[in-house]
Amino acid sequence: MAEAVVIGAGLAGTECAWQLASRGVSVRLIEQKPSSRTPAQHSSSFAELVCSNSFRGAALHNAVGLLKEEMRRTGSLVMEVGEVHRVPAGGAFAVDREQFSAEITRRIEAHPLIEVIHEVVDRIPDERPVVIATGPLTSGGLADDVARAVGAEHLAYYDAIAPIIAADSINWDRAFRASRYGKGGDDAYVNCPLDEHEYEAFVMAIIEAEKVTPHEFEQVRYFEGCLPIEVMAARGPKTLAFGCMKPVGLTDPRTGRRPHAVVQLRQEDEAGTAFNMVGFQTRMKWPEQKRIFRTIPGLETAEFERLGSVHRNTFVDSPKVLDDDLAIAGLPGVYLAGQISGVEGYVESAACGLLLGIKIAHESKRRPFSFPPRTTMLGALVGHLRTQHDDFQPSNVMWSMIPPLEGRRIAKRARRDAQVERALQDLGPWLADVVESSDAADGSAPQADRRVRTISRG
Repeated sequence: MAEAVVIGAGLAGTECAWQLASRGVSVRLIEQKPSSRTPAQHSSSFAELVCSNSFRGAALHNAVGLLKEEMRRTGSLVMEVGEVHRVPAGGAFAVDREQFSAEITRRIEAHPLIEVIHEVVDRIPDERPVVIATGPLTSGGLADDVARAVGAEHLAYYDAIAPIIAADSINWDRAFRASRYGKGGDDAYVNCPLDEHEYEAFVMAIIEAEKVTPHEFEQVRYFEGCLPIEVMAARGPKTLAFGCMKPVGLTDPRTGRRPHAVVQLRQEDEAGTAFNMVGFQTRMKWPEQKRIFRTIPGLETAEFERLGSVHRNTFVDSPKVLDDDLAIAGLPGVYLAGQISGVEGYVESAACGLLLGIKIAHESKRRPFSFPPRTTMLGALVGHLRTQHDDFQPSNVMWSMIPPLEGRRIAKRARRDAQVERALQDLGPWLADVVESSDAADGSAPQADRRVRTISRG
């Protein structure tokens, strides 16, 4: 009898299973391939990289670069295998996707404490603990069961992500703080005013911009209340001015008049280091987003911590439905890992699986566990899943997720260097207390059965 069950052998599931087994916890890893696949899956290997072979930026001053370094130091399988099969990609961390997935598969199948079962799971199993890591295309009976567990209103089937802008890149000579009619305080929103000519040019640029062509499996039915801006712009030249860009209740202090249209930015974090473009979920290509959004008065030199997207994605409203230990509220021992939990991206999904694997292993041996400090990117990722939002959406890691540095303001590069130094320093004691204190599998795990146990069920 396995001590833990993991459903899904993607990046989150394989990382979670590896962390458990490496700490002497026997695991049943259930994967539906090859008997069944999602529309995005083509290979029978584990940890399949579906859309890209890139793990994004490699440099430590990138938020995801710091996350990868923290994962390396924590003993991540995905990072270890990624290094082995890394390919040249300039400043990015890219891998040979076939070799990467094949190596992950070999290691998982060869581990004596991991039992691999190939079957479709159509409900949450009765065993505890169980980790559901079935990815963004979770569907069928399992999705229905998760919806029943969390409440159907808290399970989404596609995301609608708006860009996030670094506060210190906003041009405050053009942008101004105000709420409509003064409601909610004068500083609730940042407003970027457009005159009629600027607005018309902006709408035309959106209409003519290159858009991301969705995969076949990503055809989504949009909700009227959450349409991509290009869909609204295509409905008519005045649609945006009467929608998310309406200027009613606002006065531009530079002119003393109401603007023709406004782009509103809403504060994203407590410290006010980042702002969300309200209503600007979009499928425009990323270079187009940067080009067009920088034509907005006040955003001429905008630095984007996140760019917009809309795609097929099954995920829960984590702050509302997960406990602080990332288990489903009311279902102790039932965890969500990876994109279904509300993180975005290969690296973030693997990081989520890594943390849950370590957590469950510690608790199975009655050892105390706490997630990493919020000053680390690993801790910030957990913080994202536990921080209430008006409209929770999956997210990559961003610098605005970690607390700002105390004291006087310093230049951006120096600030990033200091945040990296603080994160890695703060990670050290956590590693000593939580990770390095664990008994390795070769010291404490059962050694008798060293056969590869791979079971296939139709």
